[in-house]
Amino acid sequence: MTRLRLGTRRSALATTQSGWVADQLRALGHEVELVEITTFGDTSTQPLSAIGGTGVFAAAIRQALLAGEVDLAVHSLKDLPVAPEPGLTVAAVTRREDPRDALVARDGLTLGELPAGAVVGTGSPRRAAQIAALGLGLDVRAIRGNVDTRLRLVHDGKVDAVVLAAAGLARLGRLDEVTELLDPLQMLPAPGQGALAVEVRSDDPLATAAVRSLDDADTRASVTAERALLAALEAGCTAPIGALAEVVEGMDGAELSVRAFVGSEDGAGELRRSVTGPVPEAERLGRELAAVLLEDGARHIVTVGLGPAVTEDRPPDPDRAGGHDPQRVANRPHDPADRPDPTAPERAL
Repeated sequence: MTRLRLGTRRSALATTQSGWVADQLRALGHEVELVEITTFGDTSTQPLSAIGGTGVFAAAIRQALLAGEVDLAVHSLKDLPVAPEPGLTVAAVTRREDPRDALVARDGLTLGELPAGAVVGTGSPRRAAQIAALGLGLDVRAIRGNVDTRLRLVHDGKVDAVVLAAAGLARLGRLDEVTELLDPLQMLPAPGQGALAVEVRSDDPLATAAVRSLDDADTRASVTAERALLAALEAGCTAPIGALAEVVEGMDGAELSVRAFVGSEDGAGELRRSVTGPVPEAERLGRELAAVLLEDGARHIVTVGLGPAVTEDRPPDPDRAGGHDPQRVANRPHDPADRPDPTAPERAL
């Protein structure tokens, strides 16, 4: 038996995820104590892109881990910077929850049923870019806050819908509020979405050995490819990039299928590409797909900022300056080549 202190953020989702990992370790005979840590990302109300991206959620916990104040930390893998942290090791990547994004909309509406000009809240440039690329004329607005805060914006009529990770809603037992699970053909998730990373100090063999059994090989391969792509594109966690790798059955056995999206938040430019190859070559496949995206113009896709944030105290302003103009999007020529065709196959290497 090993006594372990597990560092966690204080949000309901973070403590739920950390509590699940703690329960798995307790079932293996270990003693686990949860240690709550407040991060700058939790206290700031600024957009994530303005304060350094989702890595701000991991920074304080990593500092506590390096200082020996805790023995392990649980991160949503999509929030973990791709650059390795000296002195720390991701000892386990747990079995992935549903990686898809989920829509929670008023009146039980789906994304396609929302009227032009409907306000959709998200803090993710990736989601904003893919929604804009669909050409539905929706008004995508920046939001911040925990899951309860974001869902309340819909219930209080401040926005018409929000988009959240399905995995987080599942872990909180709130999937019944979802009005549509978004098909990856429309909305590719963030690299690592739905997976949890368990991080330990590299020089702590006891903690490393304790959590190794939680590692899931298929999930590890999938997120390795996704994060290798993100690293090769030299993009951060908040970049408008989606990626999903899945272990699938090929003609010669299991293989890894990797899909990716790069786009601009106004929907003016997008690329969707895919690659398939051997599971043990996950990192190479991710880098290879990134090279294709770069060759096809990923660096030239310009991103623009979201409009002013919608909060519980500030409803959307229809006369705002900047951000998305739903009329401009709605009045764009409806050339089929201008929008993704969900039934069309992606380019494969």
